[in-house]
Amino acid sequence: MIRSLLPLTALLMGSAFLVFAGGVNGLILPIRGEAEGFTASSLGLLGTGWAVGYVAGCLRTPVLVARVGHIRAFGAMCAIAAIAVLLSLILITPWIWIPVRAFSGFCFAGAAMIVESWLNERSEAKSRGRVFGIYTMVNLASTTAGQMVLTLGDATGFFFFVLAAMVYCLALLPTAISATTTPRPLTQVSLDLPKLWRNSPIAVFAVLMVGISNSAFGTLAAVYAARIGLSLGDIALFASIPILAGAASQIPVGIASDRFDRRKVLIALAIVAIAADSLFLFAGIAQAATVLALSALFGATVFAMYPVIVAHANDHADPGAFIQVSGGLLLVYGIGSIIGPAGAGVLMTSFGEAMLFSVTGAAHVFLVLYALLRIRVAPPVAPANKGVFQAAPLARASTPETAAFATDQTAMDPDQGTAQSEANGTVRDGRE
Repeated sequence: MIRSLLPLTALLMGSAFLVFAGGVNGLILPIRGEAEGFTASSLGLLGTGWAVGYVAGCLRTPVLVARVGHIRAFGAMCAIAAIAVLLSLILITPWIWIPVRAFSGFCFAGAAMIVESWLNERSEAKSRGRVFGIYTMVNLASTTAGQMVLTLGDATGFFFFVLAAMVYCLALLPTAISATTTPRPLTQVSLDLPKLWRNSPIAVFAVLMVGISNSAFGTLAAVYAARIGLSLGDIALFASIPILAGAASQIPVGIASDRFDRRKVLIALAIVAIAADSLFLFAGIAQAATVLALSALFGATVFAMYPVIVAHANDHADPGAFIQVSGGLLLVYGIGSIIGPAGAGVLMTSFGEAMLFSVTGAAHVFLVLYALLRIRVAPPVAPANKGVFQAAPLARASTPETAAFATDQTAMDPDQGTAQSEANGTVRDGRE
């Protein structure tokens, strides 16, 4: 195992730098914007800008890489991301930050796709699953570290902006000095909503709702925490704990979704999330320990929904279409990510910080109602026809190349891949 990882160390290190810088940048902007007196509406548009850029990056990066190559494209992405961070420091106004944040989203998506393509190409078939797992753990740890580092200094100064820019520059070094051959062309997907809907209506609707909910929380959680009086350290924990809880909960959630109707598992997660939404919205909780505990419950549910949705959609996918289905759902998630922060920001500006959870709560209620409707009109997938649940990184940090990386580990495993193809190749009645 160690022997297979050694050639990948530079790529994993580059990914760690990239995600660490993204974690710093993603949290310092709403905290600094709140300190500067920006409205919640303008801070919400930061999330919308990021989502627009991220979706565009997922769609356009393969074309750019085909034109100039992996190394040049990756270097350009990291350099522009660093410039965007420094520009946010020089010009402290939301009308600059919003378009700059879109550039950051584009560059982050493109750089992540290139790293994932490289890792996929250089991983041996027998170890690809373990490499993907390590890659996911590295990114999770780096995201958390990037957010928690904000507890070490003054968020109203220049240090964290400069730090993020420096680490973005560090991210390009491992690939820039690498002598390895460039990998295959990047995975391209198109957004074919009618086809996705025919494949699994509940997956499309649910991933849209989860995109609205998770992006609203991811963008404005720091604003909510600051406005209820949490310290900077507790604000960083409030942003980080839900992500860690969501990663941990994927293990039991995955076991449950393999044993039971995935739609019912999704409903159960959404109901618990609604309970957390309601407490945030109506209980007026301000004690740091209670708020952090509730955020863990919230994160354990909302950040475990996306892989359940993808697994359910892939249960209905035709053989060989898993990457297209997963990539298409990711783009639908991106559409939700454009809507969520903007809507939540407007409501928070007009009615107070707790309205963040009116948006997340509404999304979860609609998800439950539509899932119940689909259960009434469509039968569940037979256990023999269900694929295997796979834990996944955060959707906001996933790309179509992530789906290719994760899927290839099964496709190249003769035993597991054959079983998966046979299970998913069965003709099914009644799309769900």
